[in-house]
Amino acid sequence: MSTQTANTVSTYLRPIDRDGLEGFAEKGRANPETRGTNKVHTVCEGQYRTLSYVGDHEPVVVDEPLHLFGQNTAPAPGEIVLSALGGCLAVGITAVATWKKVKLSRLELFLEGDIGNPAAWGAGGAHRIPSQMGFQEIRVRVVVEGDASREELDEIVQQANYYSPVANTMRNPIAFDIALAE
Repeated sequence: MSTQTANTVSTYLRPIDRDGLEGFAEKGRANPETRGTNKVHTVCEGQYRTLSYVGDHEPVVVDEPLHLFGQNTAPAPGEIVLSALGGCLAVGITAVATWKKVKLSRLELFLEGDIGNPAAWGAGGAHRIPSQMGFQEIRVRVVVEGDASREELDEIVQQANYYSPVANTMRNPIAFDIALAE
């Protein structure tokens, strides 16, 4: 991580609404059991290429690389998972920095994940149990600059990681239900 002093920074990243953030935080303090529901509709086009529809946005396209029998037209599912993690951590870092009144001038995250699929998605590959499949290790390196010391920026990053909904989804076992639709 690197920092710049306030007198060398000419522009900052577009800020978020601090008052809105404070109101959102107050709602969480008042009702810590509050939950929202994210919804996605995924449609397979053929081979491994899928389109995931989220609200009114353009679909998120997912594919597999050629060596995994896809068309290599879009990121693989595991890369999309890492993208979600990077996005969530960036949101958290921005929120914590805003809460602490730190202006950020640069924020980049570099994510790597070691993933295995020796079971070939359950289609005749090696017999594995769930804990032996999927990401086995994830590494995130954050480049952040702003009007704070390296120590303060590191504290912001660590706090955002601790409270990240996506990072905690990946770290913690969750209830998971899959069934044929009615």
